[in-house]
Amino acid sequence: MKVGFIGLGNVGGKLAGSLLRKNFDLTVRDLDQNLTTEFSNLGAKVANSPKELAEKVDLIITCLPSPKICAEVMEGNDGILNGLSEGKIWLEMSTTDEAEVKRIGDKVIARKAIPMDGPVSGGCHRAATGNIAIFVGGERKIFEKILPVLTVMGRKVLHTGNLGSASILKVITNYLASVHLIALGEAWTVAKKSNLDLGKTYKGIMASSGNSFVHETESQVILNGSYNINFTMDLVLKDTGLFDDLAKKLNAPLEISPLVVDIFKDGQKKYGSKAWSSMIVKRMEDINKINFRANGFPEELIDNENEEIGYEI
Repeated sequence: MKVGFIGLGNVGGKLAGSLLRKNFDLTVRDLDQNLTTEFSNLGAKVANSPKELAEKVDLIITCLPSPKICAEVMEGNDGILNGLSEGKIWLEMSTTDEAEVKRIGDKVIARKAIPMDGPVSGGCHRAATGNIAIFVGGERKIFEKILPVLTVMGRKVLHTGNLGSASILKVITNYLASVHLIALGEAWTVAKKSNLDLGKTYKGIMASSGNSFVHETESQVILNGSYNINFTMDLVLKDTGLFDDLAKKLNAPLEISPLVVDIFKDGQKKYGSKAWSSMIVKRMEDINKINFRANGFPEELIDNENEEIGYEI
């Protein structure tokens, strides 16, 4: 199967890199020529437009920063839609809105191609080694057809149901991660003001019922002081906004979600849209005139798990 990948950023570049390491016939596209040159030097082909890429491959993967950018890549004059033909598959791996993936999906179907959504979860560092989780929505038989590709990019692969269901689940999981991150800022504040050893506190939380994936990962770069989680404030604000908008569409009044959106808006205003998302805890550091630092924690996360072929869960 010939694979095309559009979007070689923090996550997409790592997912595409896994395909390249496993010797897939890979064609890439990104506006940053430095990134495409890097992939070309490693053996990938480079397309001059999304349309050209779609014409040359069987499976077109998009992994882009926002629904707006994805729409441009899909629907532009040189976009993917104009390069589709019968039997080709489009896999949207961006975090996006269910309604938007269905809207574009209808246009894909009109060209006798097949739309699928496949967002990932688990952190950029795990994407680098193919150990990330992938949620996939769309036809079961197409899921099975592309599973050999999915299990190279991800460790745990879940078929969530119809097109759009994976995007909903992804938005839910990102919302939970954002809540955990905000809560960590308050937890570290109380630990610091109580004069606890923060290194030991990290271990204690890990061993407790209060543990979370966010604590295990993001607390490390918080305690280091780099905050470098390879995910930016604007992306979290986009994701939490998608969750809040979905709740409103469902007429589901929520209590915490609006506060989360407001907190990240404040974080973006204070530290910038491209600040690392884990810097949201710095609001608590600044308010309380303290810092959360401990020795022995890394500046950036590295996945030390062995790279293995994934499997369906």
